[in-house]
Amino acid sequence: MTLKNLIIAARPKTLPAAIIPVVLGCFLTFHFQGSIDYSLAVYTFLAALFIQIATNFFNDAIDADNGADTEKRLGPKRVTSSGLMTRSQVFLMAYMALFIAMVFGVLLTLDRGWIVLVIGIPSLYLSYGYTGGPFPLAYRGMGEIFVLLFFGWIATIGTVFIQTGEFYMEAALLGTQLGLLSAVIILVNNIRDREEDAESKKKTIVVKFGVKFALLILYTMTVVCYSIGALWFFYDFPLLAIVPLVVIFIGIYICIGVSKSVKDTDGDYNKYLGIAALQLVVFAILWSVTLFI
Repeated sequence: MTLKNLIIAARPKTLPAAIIPVVLGCFLTFHFQGSIDYSLAVYTFLAALFIQIATNFFNDAIDADNGADTEKRLGPKRVTSSGLMTRSQVFLMAYMALFIAMVFGVLLTLDRGWIVLVIGIPSLYLSYGYTGGPFPLAYRGMGEIFVLLFFGWIATIGTVFIQTGEFYMEAALLGTQLGLLSAVIILVNNIRDREEDAESKKKTIVVKFGVKFALLILYTMTVVCYSIGALWFFYDFPLLAIVPLVVIFIGIYICIGVSKSVKDTDGDYNKYLGIAALQLVVFAILWSVTLFI
């Protein structure tokens, strides 16, 4: 077990999906009250980060157990299926990451009370339950819904609540946009892996309903994400409704590129997966800069 293998298993390219909602939630809080509690911000940031890392470790080991990662895999190497780490090593690291997340969750609970448990306990469990347990969400076509819920609404609304003790509709709107952009990443991933997933009985939305339906969902999520940005006008943030629209061109490029890749046996899905992650980052940067303007 080497540091390089641990980094591969942690999947650093996926971590912005967990980090960005917390960071932007803190920015939104600062706009509302002119300050943030930096210790709470750090606790929230680290809890979200290590839950995501634990999820990635569990996913690596469980997918290998289920035969979802094989030598036919088009995506990045997985440490369990490739033999870089043993199953027990990967599970150990997952539990360690989960324990670290739990420590910071306890600190948040001590400061903000029992309601943090309502957010924290399901998040801790579903880091495993995303691919494991009696009802693995990723194997039931619910991966995109999970991402929208946890990396969109819960992460963003929860961050603002932890900082302010209040629920804001602005946080819900932001969480919806971020959640949809994160769900785009998962959907592109599942379109890429559809054949391998079908063989291993991993019933993603693509496997259950077909690639044409998945492409329709991809276009819909992209359009809805940027369309609902118009609601920022109603919260007296007109620039937030306009400036991030620039990023829609990246979204359209992804949709067209993935559609072409479906028809091309040599389609470069990994390219569009990377661009989908970039879309989330660019949106977050533009949104943040615009907020402070």
